[in-house]
Amino acid sequence: MAQDYLDQLAEFVADTRFEDLPPDTIAAARDVVLDTLGAITAGSRLDENANFARLAAEMSGPGKSGIVGHPYRVQPVWATFVNATAGVALEMDEGNRVGGGHPSIHVTPGALAVGEDLGSSGRDVLTAIILGYEVISRVGTATQVKAEVHSHGTWGTIGTAAATARLMGFDAGETKTAMNLAMSMSPANTWTPCLEGATVRNLYPGRSGFQGIMAAHLSKCGYTAIADGPADLYRTFLGDGFDPDAVAEGLGESGAYRIEQNYFKFHACCLYNHPALDAVENLLHESPFTAGDVERIVVTAPPIAQIMADPLPDNMLAAKFSIPYAVAAAVCHGATDVSAFLPDKVANTEVRQLAQRVEVAADAEMNLRRYDYPSARVSVHLRDARTLESSVVSQRGDATNPASRERLLGKFRALAAPTLGDKDVARAIDTAGRIDALENITELTDCWRENK
Repeated sequence: MAQDYLDQLAEFVADTRFEDLPPDTIAAARDVVLDTLGAITAGSRLDENANFARLAAEMSGPGKSGIVGHPYRVQPVWATFVNATAGVALEMDEGNRVGGGHPSIHVTPGALAVGEDLGSSGRDVLTAIILGYEVISRVGTATQVKAEVHSHGTWGTIGTAAATARLMGFDAGETKTAMNLAMSMSPANTWTPCLEGATVRNLYPGRSGFQGIMAAHLSKCGYTAIADGPADLYRTFLGDGFDPDAVAEGLGESGAYRIEQNYFKFHACCLYNHPALDAVENLLHESPFTAGDVERIVVTAPPIAQIMADPLPDNMLAAKFSIPYAVAAAVCHGATDVSAFLPDKVANTEVRQLAQRVEVAADAEMNLRRYDYPSARVSVHLRDARTLESSVVSQRGDATNPASRERLLGKFRALAAPTLGDKDVARAIDTAGRIDALENITELTDCWRENK
């Protein structure tokens, strides 16, 4: 009888050694950790996240795990909750098209926090992140979520549980129990908060990480789990199907690690905008035009993107889930970074007028898990009767269309410098680049301590 996919996954998490990991996997993981910390740092400056950090410090009591951008040391569950929440607030965290979703923000905050609490080495934390990332992405690949479900948070819980189990020294059986417990504790979310711009949405990965760490500890308390948590959740409540064979296919093979197949964001908005924005940037470069030249713009995208067609979003978060707004901002401002989605830009009259001339059409063949077909097509119909067209398969920053290392580091500097300053930004880059040589992970997280 073939081994159960969850047994394979648990053994992979418990038994894989750092020495087993390919050099390219380790190098990719270093970049992912740095990028994730940059997103957390920038998000930590938002008022609600600063308030949340203070609340967490009050509710947690003393601990060893740091809240990024703030002076507090708290219990790991609270550090994870706050840091993961901050990390998605500006929509700059990395993701994975193969598995869907954003694995790093669902595993890195928890692994760092647990590692700080346990005094783990950088090598042990990086290994836990790579393995937890793999779990999240593979469960995502196996899942067909319901159309109304936003998977943010749901896949992440099992990944944080896996990383925590690894750092706590669980064997394969204990790891499997923790992962199954985590799936039954996963948050269930719809797209509505994204589309309305309700920032409760930003709590999804924070809640996920909190629950994932708790799942590992609750298993030690004696709580029991169902036999197959992922299948239970995704064949019934949140999904329309779950394929366990897809979870284990190629597991642990060199070149198959999911953290090498990720994407980094260079547009501060939902991924469904990115291929279209790249297409718009291509056209602006090849045949420059202004908002006044445009009669209408047609963006063809995967069917799910039709829910992101509101041209008049009410606030920053809603704008990040509006294809018409993002396209209009790219044309009017020549930028789609964090600044393009700030409240004053969202209220800009020229952008709002152009956004109302952007149409979103669906192509049933488009799917962001595919790399053999366009992810977006853009047609710009100009008032002089010309039509400009561009299509994109892989957005810039995807592993199949990688950004330069200097651009990746430039992104980190832009996100982190207002908090750290140039000197400590350089220190953070250097330290993250040798994370697997650190005797204690706090050598990295200390780069974010206040009054350094």
